[in-house]
Amino acid sequence: MVCGGEKTEIDYFAGLKQLYRARATVKPKGGSPLKLVGYAARLRDQYREEFDEVWCVVDVDEFDIEAASAEADKLGIELAISDPCFEFWLLPHFRDPCGPAKARKEIAGHLTKCLNGYDKTRLNFAHFAPAVPVAIERARRIDPASNPSTGVWRLVDKFMASADVGDTVRGQLP
Repeated sequence: MVCGGEKTEIDYFAGLKQLYRARATVKPKGGSPLKLVGYAARLRDQYREEFDEVWCVVDVDEFDIEAASAEADKLGIELAISDPCFEFWLLPHFRDPCGPAKARKEIAGHLTKCLNGYDKTRLNFAHFAPAVPVAIERARRIDPASNPSTGVWRLVDKFMASADVGDTVRGQLP
């Protein structure tokens, strides 16, 4: 998986990977969603036997998502798109998201209200882990064509489905 963010997304997926003992490679790569798709395809082609699926976690921001989506379809890359930003995916861990939130600053404000001391540069996955299953269900109900929206739940659901959890109960830290 290739993430457009270099901190929040990496911290979240590192925690998710540990929680669900998932086999996944997470690479940060700045740039537009279109560039991320190309980078992910090159990694897949270079290390073909190491990947079952390839995903890009991208924000809408000011980018041309349609071009990135078309290229991803052409290259067989899955996209987990958040509009406007990845932090919107974090909200359903605490509450049902409601109303338009077109700015990162608004979403960060909502997260700060839900999680006192939220800091996107030092995300503590333990704050989110217990609510991963409920976050998936809440996000699944959001129209993907709306703003805000997030498709990250699709990728997180894959982590849960393919996890080697043994005796671990889903949604709880081992």
